[in-house]
Amino acid sequence: MKNYVVILASGSGKRFGSDLPKQFAQIDGKTLIELSVEAFEQSIFIDGIILVINPLYMQKTLDIINKNNYKKVVKIVEGGNERKDSSYNGVFAIEDDEANVLIHDCARPFVTQDIIERCVKALDSHNAVTAAIKSSDTVVVVKNDILVDMPDRNSLRRVQTPQGFKLSLIKKAHLLSADDSNFTDDCGLILKNSLSDIFVVQGSESNIKITYPQDIK
Repeated sequence: MKNYVVILASGSGKRFGSDLPKQFAQIDGKTLIELSVEAFEQSIFIDGIILVINPLYMQKTLDIINKNNYKKVVKIVEGGNERKDSSYNGVFAIEDDEANVLIHDCARPFVTQDIIERCVKALDSHNAVTAAIKSSDTVVVVKNDILVDMPDRNSLRRVQTPQGFKLSLIKKAHLLSADDSNFTDDCGLILKNSLSDIFVVQGSESNIKITYPQDIK
Protein backbone atom coordinates (compact mmCIF):
# COMPACT_ATOMS: atom_id res chain seq x y z
CA MET A 1 0.00 0.00 0.00
CA LYS A 2 1.38 3.39 -0.99
CA ASN A 3 2.03 6.34 1.30
CA TYR A 4 1.01 9.75 -0.03
CA VAL A 5 1.22 13.22 1.44
CA VAL A 6 -1.15 16.06 0.59
CA ILE A 7 0.62 19.38 1.16
CA LEU A 8 -1.81 22.26 1.60
CA ALA A 9 -0.30 25.40 0.06
CA SER A 10 -3.32 27.28 -1.24
CA GLY A 11 -3.88 29.91 1.45
CA SER A 12 -4.15 33.58 0.66
CA GLY A 13 -1.90 34.53 3.59
CA LYS A 14 -4.09 37.41 4.80
CA ARG A 15 -2.58 37.33 8.31
CA PHE A 16 0.93 37.23 6.88
CA GLY A 17 0.56 40.76 5.47
CA SER A 18 2.61 40.30 2.30
CA ASP A 19 2.01 40.89 -1.39
CA LEU A 20 2.53 37.14 -1.93
CA PRO A 21 0.97 34.33 0.11
CA LYS A 22 3.26 33.06 2.86
CA GLN A 23 4.00 29.81 1.02
CA PHE A 24 6.27 31.91 -1.20
CA ALA A 25 8.10 33.58 1.68
CA GLN A 26 11.76 32.60 1.78
CA ILE A 27 13.99 31.21 4.50
CA ASP A 28 17.68 30.99 3.57
CA GLY A 29 16.81 31.40 -0.11
CA LYS A 30 14.10 28.73 -0.27
CA THR A 31 10.35 29.23 -0.24
CA LEU A 32 8.14 27.48 2.29
CA ILE A 33 6.82 25.35 -0.59
CA GLU A 34 10.32 24.15 -1.40
CA LEU A 35 11.18 23.42 2.22
CA SER A 36 7.96 21.49 2.82
CA VAL A 37 8.13 19.50 -0.42
CA GLU A 38 11.79 18.63 0.13
CA ALA A 39 11.07 17.23 3.61
CA PHE A 40 8.73 14.65 2.08
CA GLU A 41 10.77 14.24 -1.10
CA GLN A 42 13.66 13.09 1.08
CA SER A 43 11.58 10.67 3.16
CA ILE A 44 11.97 6.99 2.31
CA PHE A 45 8.45 6.48 3.67
CA ILE A 46 6.67 8.69 1.11
CA ASP A 47 5.78 7.45 -2.39
CA GLY A 48 3.93 10.44 -3.80
CA ILE A 49 3.26 14.11 -3.09
CA ILE A 50 0.04 15.94 -3.99
CA LEU A 51 0.35 19.72 -3.88
CA VAL A 52 -2.77 21.81 -3.32
CA ILE A 53 -2.21 25.29 -4.71
CA ASN A 54 -3.97 28.63 -4.92
CA PRO A 55 -5.06 28.75 -8.58
CA LEU A 56 -3.83 32.34 -8.88
CA TYR A 57 -0.28 31.09 -8.29
CA MET A 58 -0.37 27.85 -10.23
CA GLN A 59 2.26 28.89 -12.79
CA LYS A 60 4.57 30.27 -10.12
CA THR A 61 4.31 26.95 -8.30
CA LEU A 62 4.92 24.95 -11.47
CA ASP A 63 8.06 26.99 -12.10
CA ILE A 64 9.33 26.15 -8.60
CA ILE A 65 8.57 22.43 -9.04
CA ASN A 66 10.22 22.28 -12.46
CA LYS A 67 13.27 24.22 -11.30
CA ASN A 68 13.92 21.73 -8.52
CA ASN A 69 13.02 18.65 -10.57
CA TYR A 70 11.16 17.01 -7.71
CA LYS A 71 10.55 13.34 -8.43
CA LYS A 72 7.72 12.57 -6.02
CA VAL A 73 5.25 15.33 -6.93
CA VAL A 74 2.61 13.29 -8.73
CA LYS A 75 -0.23 15.82 -8.88
CA ILE A 76 -0.84 19.54 -8.43
CA VAL A 77 -4.47 20.47 -7.78
CA GLU A 78 -6.31 23.70 -7.10
CA GLY A 79 -7.29 24.65 -3.58
CA GLY A 80 -10.75 25.65 -2.43
CA ASN A 81 -12.25 28.52 -0.49
CA GLU A 82 -11.55 27.01 2.93
CA ARG A 83 -8.89 24.68 4.31
CA LYS A 84 -11.37 21.80 4.37
CA ASP A 85 -12.14 22.34 0.67
CA SER A 86 -8.44 22.24 -0.18
CA SER A 87 -7.96 19.08 1.86
CA TYR A 88 -10.92 17.52 0.07
CA ASN A 89 -9.44 18.33 -3.34
CA GLY A 90 -6.09 16.86 -2.37
CA VAL A 91 -7.49 13.69 -0.82
CA PHE A 92 -9.85 12.95 -3.69
CA ALA A 93 -7.03 13.43 -6.20
CA ILE A 94 -5.69 10.07 -4.95
CA GLU A 95 -7.30 7.36 -7.07
CA ASP A 96 -5.96 4.26 -5.28
CA ASP A 97 -8.57 1.96 -3.76
CA GLU A 98 -6.72 2.26 -0.45
CA ALA A 99 -3.60 4.06 0.72
CA ASN A 100 -2.06 5.85 3.64
CA VAL A 101 -2.31 9.61 3.30
CA LEU A 102 -0.64 12.29 5.37
CA ILE A 103 -2.05 15.81 5.26
CA HIS A 104 0.45 18.56 5.99
CA ASP A 105 0.36 22.35 6.15
CA CYS A 106 2.95 23.93 3.88
CA ALA A 107 3.27 26.58 6.59
CA ARG A 108 5.11 24.00 8.75
CA PRO A 109 8.34 23.83 6.69
CA PHE A 110 10.46 22.34 9.49
CA VAL A 111 8.71 19.00 9.80
CA THR A 112 11.33 16.38 10.65
CA GLN A 113 12.04 13.00 9.13
CA ASP A 114 11.32 11.43 12.52
CA ILE A 115 7.81 12.90 12.64
CA ILE A 116 7.06 11.70 9.11
CA GLU A 117 8.29 8.22 9.98
CA ARG A 118 6.29 8.09 13.21
CA CYS A 119 3.08 9.10 11.42
CA VAL A 120 3.49 6.58 8.61
CA LYS A 121 4.43 3.72 10.92
CA ALA A 122 1.50 4.48 13.23
CA LEU A 123 -0.85 3.88 10.30
CA ASP A 124 0.26 0.24 10.32
CA SER A 125 -1.92 -0.25 13.38
CA HIS A 126 -4.20 2.81 13.49
CA ASN A 127 -6.64 4.39 11.05
CA ALA A 128 -5.97 7.99 12.06
CA VAL A 129 -2.97 9.72 13.60
CA THR A 130 -1.76 13.20 14.41
CA ALA A 131 1.50 14.74 15.56
CA ALA A 132 1.22 16.75 18.76
CA ILE A 133 3.34 18.15 21.58
CA LYS A 134 2.68 18.84 25.25
CA SER A 135 1.55 22.26 26.33
CA SER A 136 4.13 24.05 28.45
CA ASP A 137 1.59 26.76 29.31
CA THR A 138 -1.56 26.48 31.37
CA VAL A 139 -4.51 26.65 28.98
CA VAL A 140 -7.81 28.09 30.16
CA VAL A 141 -11.37 28.24 28.86
CA VAL A 142 -12.80 31.76 28.59
CA LYS A 143 -16.40 32.83 27.96
CA ASN A 144 -17.31 36.50 27.67
CA ASP A 145 -13.85 37.41 28.95
CA ILE A 146 -14.35 35.34 32.12
CA LEU A 147 -12.14 32.36 32.93
CA VAL A 148 -14.53 29.45 33.41
CA ASP A 149 -12.29 26.38 33.35
CA MET A 150 -8.65 25.40 33.73
CA PRO A 151 -8.09 21.90 32.30
CA ASP A 152 -5.21 19.77 33.56
CA ARG A 153 -2.41 20.60 31.13
CA ASN A 154 -1.04 17.06 31.44
CA SER A 155 -3.97 15.94 29.32
CA LEU A 156 -3.60 18.74 26.78
CA ARG A 157 -1.59 18.64 23.56
CA ARG A 158 -0.81 21.21 20.87
CA VAL A 159 -1.76 19.60 17.59
CA GLN A 160 0.56 19.83 14.59
CA THR A 161 0.68 18.39 11.11
CA PRO A 162 1.18 16.00 9.48
CA GLN A 163 -1.99 14.14 10.31
CA GLY A 164 -2.40 10.71 8.76
CA PHE A 165 -5.33 8.56 7.72
CA LYS A 166 -6.39 5.54 5.79
CA LEU A 167 -7.55 7.00 2.48
CA SER A 168 -11.01 5.41 2.67
CA LEU A 169 -11.54 6.85 6.16
CA ILE A 170 -10.64 10.45 5.38
CA LYS A 171 -12.67 10.34 2.16
CA LYS A 172 -15.69 9.14 4.14
CA ALA A 173 -15.14 11.87 6.74
CA HIS A 174 -15.07 14.56 4.07
CA LEU A 175 -18.25 13.27 2.43
CA LEU A 176 -20.10 13.18 5.75
CA SER A 177 -19.01 16.77 6.50
CA ALA A 178 -19.54 18.18 3.02
CA ASP A 179 -21.96 20.87 4.24
CA ASP A 180 -19.98 21.91 7.32
CA SER A 181 -16.92 24.14 6.97
CA ASN A 182 -16.29 24.70 10.69
CA PHE A 183 -13.04 22.73 10.89
CA THR A 184 -9.44 23.78 11.44
CA ASP A 185 -7.89 20.39 10.65
CA ASP A 186 -8.74 16.94 9.35
CA CYS A 187 -8.82 15.16 12.69
CA GLY A 188 -11.84 17.31 13.48
CA LEU A 189 -13.70 15.58 10.66
CA ILE A 190 -12.97 12.20 12.20
CA LEU A 191 -13.97 13.30 15.69
CA LYS A 192 -17.21 14.95 14.66
CA ASN A 193 -18.41 11.83 12.91
CA SER A 194 -17.01 9.39 15.52
CA LEU A 195 -15.28 7.40 12.77
CA SER A 196 -12.12 6.30 14.54
CA ASP A 197 -9.81 6.74 17.47
CA ILE A 198 -6.96 9.12 16.67
CA PHE A 199 -3.50 8.00 17.75
CA VAL A 200 -1.10 10.73 18.87
CA VAL A 201 2.61 10.61 17.98
CA GLN A 202 5.30 12.92 19.26
CA GLY A 203 5.73 16.11 17.28
CA SER A 204 8.47 18.69 17.79
CA GLU A 205 8.81 22.20 19.19
CA SER A 206 10.73 23.03 15.99
CA ASN A 207 7.75 22.04 13.82
CA ILE A 208 6.34 25.55 14.06
CA LYS A 209 3.63 27.03 11.88
CA ILE A 210 4.56 30.17 9.97
CA THR A 211 1.66 32.59 10.44
CA TYR A 212 3.12 36.08 10.80
CA PRO A 213 6.21 37.74 9.27
CA GLN A 214 8.05 37.60 12.60
CA ASP A 215 7.78 33.80 12.51
CA ILE A 216 10.24 33.81 9.60
CA LYS A 217 12.90 35.30 11.89
